[in-house]
Amino acid sequence: MVFVGTELPATHPEAGIETSRWEKLATATLQAENAPNGELNLIFVDEEKMSELNSTHMGKKGPTDVLAFPIDAIDQTDADTPQLLGDVIICPAIARQSAKTQDKEFEEEIALLVLHGILHILGYDHAYSDDSLIMKRREKQLLADLYAS
Repeated sequence: MVFVGTELPATHPEAGIETSRWEKLATATLQAENAPNGELNLIFVDEEKMSELNSTHMGKKGPTDVLAFPIDAIDQTDADTPQLLGDVIICPAIARQSAKTQDKEFEEEIALLVLHGILHILGYDHAYSDDSLIMKRREKQLLADLYAS
């Protein structure tokens, strides 16, 4: 089950982000990855909150586009007991900046960040070049299969 929320102030330019669309994409991604029965939170935050999370958890200064926080280790042996998969935190303002610099649509960038965060939750990584290649390939495939702009 995917829970989508926003912690964006009502006056924030991205406050109207289409959460139901991203909930559907997140759910489809979990299904495509044969993820265990569990709960995933997808949360949209402003630059200030993302900077705080990035500093606290990653030791980096300033906001980033996406952070993923796995909670329970993935345990496929007990399919009946829901697991807490984790939290994917996205900063739409940074996503919009990235989309602009990459000459992409904002929605396509958000879709990529949703997929990217979920893949991290499910154990994918990009710390090493081989892992990065595998993760990027999977992101590209999921975007093609699940995301329609």
